[in-house]
Amino acid sequence: MTKYSVKQLSELAGVSIRTLHHYDRIGLLKPSFRSEKGYRFYERKELLLLQQILFYKELGFALSDIDAIINDPSFNLVVALESHKKELKKRFSSLKQLLKTVDKTIVELKNKEKMMTDDEIYAGFPAKEAAKYRKEAVEKWGEDKITEVEDRIREMEKQGWEDTQKKGEEINWLLADLMDLKIDDIRVQKGVEMHFRHMNTFYEVNKERYLDLGKMYTEDDRFTAFYGKYREGLADFLYAAIQVFCENDLKVKE
Repeated sequence: MTKYSVKQLSELAGVSIRTLHHYDRIGLLKPSFRSEKGYRFYERKELLLLQQILFYKELGFALSDIDAIINDPSFNLVVALESHKKELKKRFSSLKQLLKTVDKTIVELKNKEKMMTDDEIYAGFPAKEAAKYRKEAVEKWGEDKITEVEDRIREMEKQGWEDTQKKGEEINWLLADLMDLKIDDIRVQKGVEMHFRHMNTFYEVNKERYLDLGKMYTEDDRFTAFYGKYREGLADFLYAAIQVFCENDLKVKE
């Protein structure tokens, strides 16, 4: 059976020789045997026990508590490992999320000059009009939903925002070109699907919300005029096509 000196175990486990000596003194991890000259040697059993000690230390247990756990007659190594595995999975998930947050923060700090400012979100609107539109949106959709939209836009780099706007223009022109077809035509429905996905760029749009949007396009003169610049009647056409899309559970019926 392979045996390890204190120095070898220290290097293998990544703990100091001083720590192993301390564990021996307090009875937490005794060597398998000592040589005639008094040198400590460890075998497989001690390696596995040290692994448990390090696991519990990582989980924040005091050495006295660890001693009580591993020296309990009912202590089962396999059960302990399965428990550690579950805890490690939870920690791994948490660390992955933390890493994403750190990465996102790094990108934001590195590209701060590229991020959308509050003024840029409402660029093109006079200050009073922008405030008016925002107030109306909050009254209709709620502060949380509008803040979500603004946050998503704010997080876009300026180029990303410009690309998003360009994509919206392309979809609207496509829908205008399809107005001579029936609203349930697959080409029209694929255009609506593109519109639906584009709207989800800004916030989560479900069936009910998408129908509300379509209805608003026809009832709010500003939206009717906005879509009308692509082709007269586009707002009504789009709303009718959206209703078909929603009847098919937000899918294109082949």
